Amino acid sequence: MRELILGGARSGKSRLAEQRALESGLRVVYVATARAGDGEMARRIEHHRARRPADWGLVEAPLDLAATLRRHATPDVCLLVDCLTLWLSNLLFAGAAARQAEAGEAVTCPLFHGELQALVDTLPELPGRVIVVSNEVGWGIVPMAALSRLFADEQGRLNQRVAAVCERVTLVAAGLPLALK
Repeated sequence: MRELILGGARSGKSRLAEQRALESGLRVVYVATARAGDGEMARRIEHHRARRPADWGLVEAPLDLAATLRRHATPDVCLLVDCLTLWLSNLLFAGAAARQAEAGEAVTCPLFHGELQALVDTLPELPGRVIVVSNEVGWGIVPMAALSRLFADEQGRLNQRVAAVCERVTLVAAGLPLALK
């Protein structure tokens, strides 16, 4: 089974995902997409690490998420991906997508589009359980900067595409889960 857990910043989505992974009864592998680019992010990563059970596995996948999931998915494993939002940001800056957006060009970055498609194609084929965490960023105003608009647009599209291939979708607000699918 695949599940997408959405919510805003500090909504409780990661905590819910961790709870569901623990309750799965399967061996859990935490798939981290974050990069510790500064002290604040390093502290956020450490906070997440400290609250996870010590027996959970850890795999880092800042870019090649679909390939990482294929390598680690087995019937007896629950993969917990936290989170698509940071992964998307990593992809934007790894290739030409961010530069193209800032220059007002159409985004044609093969790395960006290829990895997004690979994830959507891979998720339905994976054995075991997969829980994916992502931010819902589309409830505010349309951002002024081209790169910010690209990010918000692509995050919304990514969430829609992942939700379409998941059997379960949950929205979290104020720590409370709301079943969407």
